[in-house]
Amino acid sequence: MRGLLRVSLFAFAVCTLAPIAAYAQASITGVVKDTSGAVLPGVTVEVASPALIEKTRSSVTDGSGLYQIISLPPGAYTVTFTLTGFNTVKREGIELTGSFIATINADMKVGAISETITVTGETPLVDVQSAAVQKVVTKEVVDAIPTGRLGINLAALQPGIILGAAGGVGVANSNSLATQDVGGTAGDSFTDLAIHGGKPA
Repeated sequence: MRGLLRVSLFAFAVCTLAPIAAYAQASITGVVKDTSGAVLPGVTVEVASPALIEKTRSSVTDGSGLYQIISLPPGAYTVTFTLTGFNTVKREGIELTGSFIATINADMKVGAISETITVTGETPLVDVQSAAVQKVVTKEVVDAIPTGRLGINLAALQPGIILGAAGGVGVANSNSLATQDVGGTAGDSFTDLAIHGGKPA
């Protein structure tokens, strides 16, 4: 009986924590060099954002001048590079969403510690680390769409999605028409879905 209870608790923990672990988190990575193009190990890289519970998170570049800061929630970030004997470099206005991996490189000049170079620029548009394609839908957009609020209702808005796909060809077509929420008429619906002829559910 005690073994069954342990297995049940373990299964409950896995079911509860798995969605949290699977939640997409963004990352910031890059390489730090000096003005001659040589890599700089030992540079302290700090990211700051109101989106972080701890407000700041830091890393140190390795022997190849590389750094990586992972598991960052969506938000606006500032990245600061510091190393004794070099000017501090600050990059502002980096917007992270989904599982985007932003590549932020830095070139540091020899100078006084008190000097800070601030670069304000847009977030890189291309994620060169991952082939995943994502779009974060804000609450404002969801509220403006005349459809149910379940994930399946929002998924149905994507091109190529078929609702009610598990019931066979004829049934699938009728189910998709019956469960498709048009203008909020059907409300929240529970059904199978498939995309581009893929496996239902």
